[in-house]
Amino acid sequence: MEKFEEKTIGTRTIYQGKIITVELDDVILPDGKSAKRELVRHPGAVAVIPILEDGRIVLVEQYRKALGKAMLEVPAGKLEPGEAPEVTARRELEEETGYACDELIAVTSFATSPGFADEVVHVFAAKGLNAVENPLQGDEDEFVELHEVTLEEAEEMVADGRIFDAKTAFSILWAKGARNVR
Repeated sequence: MEKFEEKTIGTRTIYQGKIITVELDDVILPDGKSAKRELVRHPGAVAVIPILEDGRIVLVEQYRKALGKAMLEVPAGKLEPGEAPEVTARRELEEETGYACDELIAVTSFATSPGFADEVVHVFAAKGLNAVENPLQGDEDEFVELHEVTLEEAEEMVADGRIFDAKTAFSILWAKGARNVR
């Protein structure tokens, strides 16, 4: 048994949507008491750090309804059922930026909000970018604008709050560290 593990004794689906499922679990705590847990089930996602030949990175700006504003982010998207993260990363890169890449480097994976959600984001760096003549079309309800910025500009955007997204802030920190270890 895992340290501090909570034993699930019942699960009820509260909501089943296009992207997420919300469940209510009844659990037995390590001390024998019972509790309820509200959980968001998510298929997982990828984030891609597109690095141009001159070292600039490509960000996308898009409106995020949950926060009620447009945000600058690295290209990202959810995993489709049975799809490997590398396949998702290449697809999302092309759909959101119009680029394909010669090299896709796995950086890391992390949990976004483990207190209530099981979403894991797989982060990749994309190098050797080349424009695709007829790129894959993105989701019909997705509107994005591209921004090509230097790493220093991206760091400033994190510092002053123009970049407010955790996966993007992490990606910029990784890119800064990767540049320093070359």
